[in-house]
Amino acid sequence: MSDRVNPLVIEQLDALLHGETNLVANLANASALLKQTLTDVNWAGFYLYQPETDDLILGPFQGNVACVHIENGSGVCGTGLATQTTQLVPDVHAFAGHIACDSASNSEIVVPLTLSDGTKLGVLDIDSPSKGRFTTDDQAVLEDFARVLLKHVDKA
Repeated sequence: MSDRVNPLVIEQLDALLHGETNLVANLANASALLKQTLTDVNWAGFYLYQPETDDLILGPFQGNVACVHIENGSGVCGTGLATQTTQLVPDVHAFAGHIACDSASNSEIVVPLTLSDGTKLGVLDIDSPSKGRFTTDDQAVLEDFARVLLKHVDKA
């Protein structure tokens, strides 16, 4: 089986979230879908932005226990939030300031989530025990995945 992210996951997400307006339910199902469909992944989930404290807090996820709070600008997730750009990290141990929530993780991709009105929702975070697990093709699919997710959140 290929380690690439299958673009069909976007259609699956769109169908899964159709008609549902609850944010927690949608994020929980989205993380479960990613964990079920992606190979060589040990964590898939969300960190949600808290504007009152300017940090991220753990949201729905699938995987081992995780860090609860991440400062804006810290680690891969905080960098994704601060820069509002996808962070594709082939080796987290080479990423300055990496936060090791799970010592088994060796590569990571973080996609920022911003609503259509510019409100920061948080980030999508996916970890793998393999170095170099995520490609630029995976990044494109996961950014589309995030757009579909945000389309449903914007409707809520």
